[in-house]
Amino acid sequence: MKEQIKTYFNRYVEFSDTEIDEIYSILISKIFQKKDYILREGQICKSNYFIINGLVRSFYIDDKGNEKITQFALENWWVTNMESYIKNIPSYSSIQAIEKTTVLIVDKVELERLFKSIPKLERFFRIITENMLIAIQRRNDIYLQMKSKDRYASLINHFPNFIQRVPQYMIASYLEITPEYLSELRKK
Repeated sequence: MKEQIKTYFNRYVEFSDTEIDEIYSILISKIFQKKDYILREGQICKSNYFIINGLVRSFYIDDKGNEKITQFALENWWVTNMESYIKNIPSYSSIQAIEKTTVLIVDKVELERLFKSIPKLERFFRIITENMLIAIQRRNDIYLQMKSKDRYASLINHFPNFIQRVPQYMIASYLEITPEYLSELRKK
């Protein structure tokens, strides 16, 4: 895991081995089984989660009782509820493992302490946050303006292995289409 972290972190900002050791020392490894919750709606999110292996989803329940999936995260991705994390308020959404998932947990208090001792770590997280915002903006500005079949084709093209790992009803929820329509698209 340490080598995976070192490779990943150094992709964005160069860290010395000593700095990587210090960063790694605050990370808590935890395994979540399929359907385990990493964060439940109503809890305050006090951590960032780095996916070592596995797959998770972020979702909320709408006023009609339907699950609305807003994000998937897989290996080498970060996941959190940013609003809850930053504002220290209850989360409006949940994060749940779709398959057995190993995460490294970064506690907010420990991370803030490390920002002081390793200032470039803050730059690293700024870059990660910018990338996350770009992905959200892309989804909102472009992806949701596409026709359903084009959204599905885009998902397949960008993440071909991902489609095999996620139940069809979850993909339909993420694409904001019915499972029946997704089934028709898959047949074509």
